[in-house]
Amino acid sequence: MKSKIAITLDQELIEFLDHQAANRSEYLNALLVEQRSKILTQQIIASLQEDLDDPDYKVEIKAWDAVIGAGLDAEG
Repeated sequence: MKSKIAITLDQELIEFLDHQAANRSEYLNALLVEQRSKILTQQIIASLQEDLDDPDYKVEIKAWDAVIGAGLDAEG
C-alpha cells in the first residue's frame, strides 16, 4: 500500500531530482528502500559482531557444535 505525503525540498534538490528521474515518487521510493536496506544490513552486522565479542555466546556455540557434530558419524 502506498500513501501520499507532502515534503519540502530545496529548489536545487528538486531540479536535481527532476534531472535524475522521470517519476519523482518512484525515484525517492527506490532511494529510501536502498537506504533502509543499508541501515538494516549495518544493524545486522553490528548485532553479529556483538555476539562474536560475547564470551558467553562463544561458549554456547561450542556447546552446539559438539551436539551437532555428535550426530554426523551416526549410522541410521
